[in-house]
Amino acid sequence: MHKVIITVLGKDTVGILAKVCTYLANNKVNILDISQTIVDGYFNMMMVADINEAPKDFHIIADELAQIGDEIGVDIRAQKAAIFDKMHRI
Repeated sequence: MHKVIITVLGKDTVGILAKVCTYLANNKVNILDISQTIVDGYFNMMMVADINEAPKDFHIIADELAQIGDEIGVDIRAQKAAIFDKMHRI
């Protein structure tokens, strides 16, 4: 399994979750866990996903997710789970 952490932050608008999930489904990325909150009009989501079956390389997926974020006005970042764990261990 190749786990990645996907975070989405920004002003809440209609369709953020749909846009991200549609992209992931179209690229055979399996969502393992998801947490979403909206606080005072700001959208915050964190996903744990498996990219093992994805036809694209991790870096391409990360870049395309960032581009989707730019299009819809939110910040989308994808990080490999192993690196994310090490960064947040301290």
